[in-house]
Amino acid sequence: MRKAWRASTLTALFAVLVLGGLLAFDRTCLELTMLSSNEKSAMLAQLANEWNRGATVDGRCVQVRVVRKPSGDAERALARGWDESADGPRPDVWTPAASSWTLLLRQHLAARNVPDVLPPRLPSVIQSPLVIAMPKPMAQALGWPDRSIGWSDLLALSREPQGWGRHGHPEWGALRLGKTNPTVSTSGLHALIAAYFEATGRLPAETDLSDPKVADFVRGLESSVVHYSETVATFFLNLREADRRGSALSYVSAIAVEEKEVWDYNRGVISSDVADPTPGLPPRVPLVAMYPPLGTLVADHPYAVLDVPWMTEEKRRVAAAFLRFLESAPTQERFASAAFRDHLGQPGAEISEANGLLAREPSLALRPPAPRVIDRIQRSWSDLRKRARVIIAIDESEAMGERLPSGETKLELVRRAALEAVGQLAVDDEVGLWSFATRAGTAPYRELVAVGRAGAQLGPLRGAIEQLSPVPGGRTALYATTRAAVRTLGSSIDPTRVNAVVVLTGGRNEDPGDQDRTALLDFLQSQREDSLVRVFTIGYGDKADEETLRLIARASRGAWYEATPGAIASVLRLVISDF
Repeated sequence: MRKAWRASTLTALFAVLVLGGLLAFDRTCLELTMLSSNEKSAMLAQLANEWNRGATVDGRCVQVRVVRKPSGDAERALARGWDESADGPRPDVWTPAASSWTLLLRQHLAARNVPDVLPPRLPSVIQSPLVIAMPKPMAQALGWPDRSIGWSDLLALSREPQGWGRHGHPEWGALRLGKTNPTVSTSGLHALIAAYFEATGRLPAETDLSDPKVADFVRGLESSVVHYSETVATFFLNLREADRRGSALSYVSAIAVEEKEVWDYNRGVISSDVADPTPGLPPRVPLVAMYPPLGTLVADHPYAVLDVPWMTEEKRRVAAAFLRFLESAPTQERFASAAFRDHLGQPGAEISEANGLLAREPSLALRPPAPRVIDRIQRSWSDLRKRARVIIAIDESEAMGERLPSGETKLELVRRAALEAVGQLAVDDEVGLWSFATRAGTAPYRELVAVGRAGAQLGPLRGAIEQLSPVPGGRTALYATTRAAVRTLGSSIDPTRVNAVVVLTGGRNEDPGDQDRTALLDFLQSQREDSLVRVFTIGYGDKADEETLRLIARASRGAWYEATPGAIASVLRLVISDF
């Protein structure tokens, strides 16, 4: 009797354990990875976390994970075939900033004879039109809010010998335009397409791209660009610093951005996805949105459930359920409270003149051109963009000899990345190469290749890069090198080019002969806008002095980039393409 009871008890216990295990397995959450463009990723992540807490699909809990990736980077990764080691977690859903990127992806996949990974229907989650953001006094001088301006007006103002003097404000100087890189940024791509649209007066076709008059229009507009950037956050950070110094009207006259980003800036928010050391301080001079009267392109934030090998039917049901949540009235109201338009393009209360935005605009929403035309327009930028005059300065200190887990040293990775990056330069860009590290009895920096046409000296550049090696006992001479390189370029400034210094370092200033950071920052900040040399700093690895590199970039109205050893090649490519 006791043996029978013991046996039945053990059997029952075993059954409970098995059932409990099955139930636990059955309750394992369904996971969905969503790739999002920059400007909405923080908000999407917050919404996903809230939804994850109570949502179920097929009786199971769900976990939607939002991964931020610029639309252009995501498009390229999907086009070449997703590589987790280089591109990050495999996406199940992709929501770029605009359908322009999905058209490009279809074009690039078709060119490779690879099956399409996008569904036929791409619903919009939210919308935000492309606008020309201007400091309010400048916009009012041009007639805002009763009159708006387009890309043709900007071109005419850029070619006006009197500059802003034509509108009664000679103290504002010439038109200065801020634009993002169209290979990664939606506002940059849409601004480039819009320029072609205004140059032709209609939706551009392939034949228009070979018209010299059209190319002259686009090149003329690009010539007014102060510099390029991966995101609009760079311009907003620099503009805010200028605003705090009382010189907001001398840094930039106009920036091509999404409407929502004007609202963010005016609230003191640079970007929801950029580390901001002093958030919550609205500018003294706000921005307003100018809507091109001939129409503008719209960032329609499509929702693409990808047809990829790792997608399952269960994940598809999760993706459909999350889309319903995003399209629901309460969620759409959340987006509207952040100055997005709803998924049908209707404005909410935040789209108001008091906030620098106009609910009655845009007068016309332009549709993107054909995929082949978008592809050619994007590729045309490398020929039409403003040319650069740049010194690249690379840290050769002893610390750059640190050996990484791969077996290579830090400097060996930099050499390989730099060899690839200089190959991106246009033949008529101007470039020079410096290295820096303290050496007994000599200057802590060396000019390896003098500034000259890239096409004529690509061989010497590559040869000098291949010879870079850590200096035994050499220390990082960040301050002295930055100052000397800026002075060298500044002594023969070329106003038709982006004049800049790129400083790549893996450490912090250790030069005993120059420890005065304040003096360096004062020197950089005191540069006149008409003879400005911008500094673009790259912090390489976890020992780089991030704070100082950020301050140097900000004082010179440049930009700061962070690079791990694994990402140094992509960062250098990006910095070079931002000129």
